[in-house]
Amino acid sequence: MPWSARVRELIAEELPSLVALRRDLHAHPEIAYTEVRTSGVVERELTAAKIPFRAGLAGGTGILGSLPGAAAQAVALRADMDALPIAEETGAPWTSTSPGVMHACGHDGHTTILLGAARVLSRLGRETPLPRPVAFVFQPAEENGGGGRRMVADGVLDGTLLGPSVDHIVGLHCWPWLPTGRVALRAGPIMASADEIRITVRGTGSHAALPHTGRDSVLAASAIVVALQQIVSRTVDPLDAAVVSICVIRGGEIGNVIPDQVALVGTMRALTEPMRAALQERITAVGSLTAKAYGCTADVSFSSGYPVTRNDPALTASVRSQLTAVHGSECVEEFPAPVMGAEDFSYYGQRVPACFFVLGTGRADAPLHPLHSPRFDFNDDAIEAGVLSMCSVALARACAG
Repeated sequence: MPWSARVRELIAEELPSLVALRRDLHAHPEIAYTEVRTSGVVERELTAAKIPFRAGLAGGTGILGSLPGAAAQAVALRADMDALPIAEETGAPWTSTSPGVMHACGHDGHTTILLGAARVLSRLGRETPLPRPVAFVFQPAEENGGGGRRMVADGVLDGTLLGPSVDHIVGLHCWPWLPTGRVALRAGPIMASADEIRITVRGTGSHAALPHTGRDSVLAASAIVVALQQIVSRTVDPLDAAVVSICVIRGGEIGNVIPDQVALVGTMRALTEPMRAALQERITAVGSLTAKAYGCTADVSFSSGYPVTRNDPALTASVRSQLTAVHGSECVEEFPAPVMGAEDFSYYGQRVPACFFVLGTGRADAPLHPLHSPRFDFNDDAIEAGVLSMCSVALARACAG
């Protein structure tokens, strides 16, 4: 790769300021659709790098940047910007200045890496034409807000906003379970769909000492929770993957009155659309029929969440080749199995070939704090590998997707 040495030089020059930028973003976290300061930082950085952009997307804080290149269509690189409503416990000098809000999922690192790639590619493009245009997608609200869906709806992939249309997209996520300096990816499903389950169980209230005079909604709801767990254990192929979890049980106000209504709220996860549909069918049947067995009724509904995040096989092979060329085969791993967490990167993959890979941030000399932990902090030592990864993908001369 003739550009590799020059890209490494440019990354080395940018790295100290990127570390400072990441820490600044970490100290000023903003939750979904309130990323006003963060988007302002992105706008400032793109302006300084002489990269045209469109702001105000996806409800106001999304940004699309664009660099020209020789090919007719662009490669898109994506980063998410939002934080989580978690009180930070890292004790870092750059700890959150917003009480109850922190970057517990590494989106400060993701944004920094994409800004670093934008800086490097802009400088490189002023020296020699880039092989293809590059779209920089900075999206809000990945954490349950569906910002990716709104970015797609606003036209970040179709060429109507800025630059040419996109023919493939790549994103990354920090991964504290993988040593720093390594990356991992896999073709096919890599993250699950996520849909919310809501079940309202209705019975007839009664005095707790006279349960026979009513229809016990609490007993029926309890039986439903137990029965739902058997959907996965007894109706799903053991070689397939699915999750059904009830996380909220709400009903009653006093210890001697059986309430007439109990609410259940949970989540279901799947790795294929057929399994997703089958789970909804089984949950509806189990909920309604179990309630009926206890003399009650159950209203079962679902709120559709993120689809399955699926990596295009041909594009994934191309990305693997690019990452291996810059990191070495010893640092590029096969992601062992899909995880049942969900990602709104999935919405981009519904429109164009997509590849989502993980970037190691694990520290050998420090305890492992998982994503969404109040003690999680993105490892700045991974910024260099992240920027190099994104640049290598952007500089590939052909899309295999």
